[in-house]
Amino acid sequence: MPVPAHLRSHRPAVSSRPAPALASHRPAADRVEIRLPWWAVALPAVAFAALLLMIMSPGQAQAATADPALGQLIERTLHLLAP
Repeated sequence: MPVPAHLRSHRPAVSSRPAPALASHRPAADRVEIRLPWWAVALPAVAFAALLLMIMSPGQAQAATADPALGQLIERTLHLLAP
């Protein structure tokens, strides 16, 4: 059984020039209802709130005072390669 290439609407044929009263009013069948699950709204809201909380109160964040490990590795490598 062949599958149609596109879906056909089941609405009755309407002339190309609708009546003035029908032009401003859309039938209820043309509306698209979008329903989201509860988590599709809740998860982005919780993530946004968590990020906003982290920005507003950084807590005990301090700059690092020790030498980074990569710097120590490069320094030791230079000492080994130097004559």
